[in-house]
Amino acid sequence: MTTTRYLLRLVAPLGGEPVDVLVADGVVAAIGSDAVTLAGNDATVVEPAGLVLLPGLVDLHTHLREPGREDAETVLSGTRAAALGGFTAVHAMANTTPVQDCAGVVEQVWRLGRDAGWVDVHPVGAVSVGLAGEHLAELGAMAGSAARVRVFSDDGKCVHDPVLMRRALEYVKAFDGVIAQHSQEPRLTENAQMHEGVVSGEIGLAGWPSVAEEAIIARDVLLADHVGSRLHVCHLSTAGSVEIIRWAKSRGIDVTAEVTPHHLALTDELARGYDPLFKVNPPLRTADDVEAVRAGLADGTIDIVGTDHAPHPREDKDCEWSAAAFGMTGLETALSVVQEAMVDTGRMTWTDVARVLSAAPAAIGRVADQGRPIAVGEPANLTLVDPAARWVVVPRDQATASDNSPFAGREMHGSVVATFLRGRATVLDGVAQDDADGSHRAAGRPDTH
Repeated sequence: MTTTRYLLRLVAPLGGEPVDVLVADGVVAAIGSDAVTLAGNDATVVEPAGLVLLPGLVDLHTHLREPGREDAETVLSGTRAAALGGFTAVHAMANTTPVQDCAGVVEQVWRLGRDAGWVDVHPVGAVSVGLAGEHLAELGAMAGSAARVRVFSDDGKCVHDPVLMRRALEYVKAFDGVIAQHSQEPRLTENAQMHEGVVSGEIGLAGWPSVAEEAIIARDVLLADHVGSRLHVCHLSTAGSVEIIRWAKSRGIDVTAEVTPHHLALTDELARGYDPLFKVNPPLRTADDVEAVRAGLADGTIDIVGTDHAPHPREDKDCEWSAAAFGMTGLETALSVVQEAMVDTGRMTWTDVARVLSAAPAAIGRVADQGRPIAVGEPANLTLVDPAARWVVVPRDQATASDNSPFAGREMHGSVVATFLRGRATVLDGVAQDDADGSHRAAGRPDTH
């Protein structure tokens, strides 16, 4: 089968000097003066000025909801949204129905992702059976399955039992896995609705103290050190958490941490309007916390940005705050938020963006063919970004099947122009492309609203 060749004219790899790049036969075939010569006359030319070329983005923290909550998202709709956001791989969290706690379910999700074809889908296995926090799930069976699971998490719930957490950390060492912890002490957050602080006191919503997150992180880095295993901290959100991770790394403990786009950009002040779009777990924190996580991401204390894309049908958010579901969508806005919060402010370069949104998450998830350097012979998993573009978030125009974006109506900086998955364009000119066999992809947005 003949594959399409793409000549990317005068793009700037990682924000460096503009060059021509040829994508052919699934790899980066040429960079520089040879690219035009080797392209010949049959290559599709992509040449808007001023584009930044990045390795395809990798999300270590995505909720695709299928199986069980297809009213909120499907693997098809969620991965289409991911491609439009510049991603070429996502890790699908385990809190589905049934839970991804055995080989059969993770293989189902993996095959759904393969059949959809928008991005590579790597299922995350549950740590405990049914996310109940009582017995270890089939970690070894999931690792040995066709899905080759290497990341395990009860995300949405904390592995609060220290004995179970220790056993999980010990178990995954056998196949170089990692436990990704949702750090939330449940006894300190019972009935909590938002960050515990000045705003919660003034508007009368039950507070969620920072120490509930920090106490679990402190415990778990010590456990990881004790057993010599890998720990990943999901959606870190407080200044204190940043300091604990910084201390742990200074001790040589094998811990990595992630921050979400919304914790880089939004604060608890948004709860004053009681709009459940801003209800999320962990909650939006203070401006001082936002400053701390930005600094931690910039100096490398925080390793990656993970979207924690958490779609919900409208009825789960169109209600009073206390009854609303926790969570926000994020796949299609993540790169823009990182650009605005970190690049446009001078805290990070595009090389840094490639590290936190591509290379580091791929390394943590042990995904060998993603997050690779932009070099001749490397897999052509690539994202083209126009950093000068400005666009307004209209949730119902997005590909995700749910519209619970906290950035609705907001002007964003930068947009994805093209995404390539092993040399195949999944997005061109900002538009999702057809299947390789010519059939048109469904938009993936069920008419449920």
